[in-house]
Amino acid sequence: GRALRLQLPPEQHRQVVSAALRRPPRHGRGPLLLYILDLLELPDPVLPQLPELLAPDVSVAGLLVVGNKVDLLPADSPGHLGRLRRQLTAACNQAGLRGAPLVDVRLVSAKTGFGLEGLVSRLQRSWKCAGDVYLLGATNSGKSTLFNSLLRSDYCKSRAPDIIDRATVSPWPGTTLNLLKFPIINPTCDRIFRRQERLKEEATKTEDQLSSEEKKYLNQLKKQGYLVGEVGRTFQQHKSSPVVDFDPDMLSYSIDEDPKHTTRKQVEREEFTYNEVKDARWCFDTPGIVKENCVLNLLTEKEVKLVLPTHAIVPRTFILKPGMVLFLAALGRVDYIEGEKPAWFSVVASNLLPVHISTLSKADATYKKYAGQEFLKVPMGGEERMKDFPPLVPQDITLKGIGTTEAVADIKLSSAGWVAVTAHEEEKLLLRAYTPEGTALLVREPPLLPYISAIRGGRIAGTAAYRTKKPPSLVENLKTTKGR
Repeated sequence: GRALRLQLPPEQHRQVVSAALRRPPRHGRGPLLLYILDLLELPDPVLPQLPELLAPDVSVAGLLVVGNKVDLLPADSPGHLGRLRRQLTAACNQAGLRGAPLVDVRLVSAKTGFGLEGLVSRLQRSWKCAGDVYLLGATNSGKSTLFNSLLRSDYCKSRAPDIIDRATVSPWPGTTLNLLKFPIINPTCDRIFRRQERLKEEATKTEDQLSSEEKKYLNQLKKQGYLVGEVGRTFQQHKSSPVVDFDPDMLSYSIDEDPKHTTRKQVEREEFTYNEVKDARWCFDTPGIVKENCVLNLLTEKEVKLVLPTHAIVPRTFILKPGMVLFLAALGRVDYIEGEKPAWFSVVASNLLPVHISTLSKADATYKKYAGQEFLKVPMGGEERMKDFPPLVPQDITLKGIGTTEAVADIKLSSAGWVAVTAHEEEKLLLRAYTPEGTALLVREPPLLPYISAIRGGRIAGTAAYRTKKPPSLVENLKTTKGR
């Protein structure tokens, strides 16, 4: 549970993962790859590397792609989850995945539990206990959080949570040092039936019928994400312990703290018996693959914690005229160079990152004066920090509006976030976007949340900004109370 300051080159990460996949197939068939990606990163930069990992001598039986962090994205329109799933499927097809049949594409939140019961049911239905499962994904995709959640679910043998070490949850690359694993439960007909009965019973409950401990935890998750679920266990040894004993955020250190050694009582560990694991199929967690050309690679631990969203993103919308500039911290900038009419720019990024509006004539001076300072927040450390930080480099972008209610594209400023651009129909815009040298700037068409500009309050008088509005949270597996 202690994160280490460890940096491994991308090539070494790939070698570790590839070596794990080259293990001789057990039980007569290759493993299932459970590839987890961060939905905010679409198109995922590591997904096209999968064929390279799946060398000719790697026998893989199937691939199941999981889009994580769906809880961070607000619903911009009815049916937004179906649209996100279609976009994720399209990204898989564009990545040219070969060598493993695509079993399914799922949307989940490893942190709040949304979609996890459905994922477990899908795994048990399609994969059963046919072979081992490997969790793959880029750093910061939430892979270790998913491992911990599955460890507490019906996918895992009932005694395993008391025996298996949990994966370290950290924003730093390389924290999964060894291949952590847990034994997969055999989904017999009896177990599947009992599990379905539990899920049906839980689906009839309302929030009012939950215990005070469950309500407290549920309210905590609602503050952190838009989509919330619960991961339960049908088969377990009954112990007098709280319903919830794990909070992913508690395993990550605060912005102002360094890891500290903790004194732990030596507890006698339980062990599996030979019969429990002699024919077991295992779920392995693998080291995260480092994303290249990523702004996070340029940042300190404290800065990464500010940039990576951990709570539901509240979109911030601004109406800009030609000649105006939008700064996302000191990590990205979008200039509105030419156009006939004002356009709307909606920022989807960590709520901790500041957004500032300037003019073209003052923008360079603003960046020079405030980069490294509290005003732009990240990077932090003043002039000394900025000496080592790469300069912002520009890329010209031409867009044509499709209407005042629908964004035409997202300008993705590496992993710092993105700006969705909404403009009048047929209106031509010339924009100039900047990201730090050596990082990837991407124009995403179609946008991930095309109706994002509608999630806003009234215009703030005398400014280019609209008031922010946070949509309500949705609990997945509880019956809605009438009148709410």
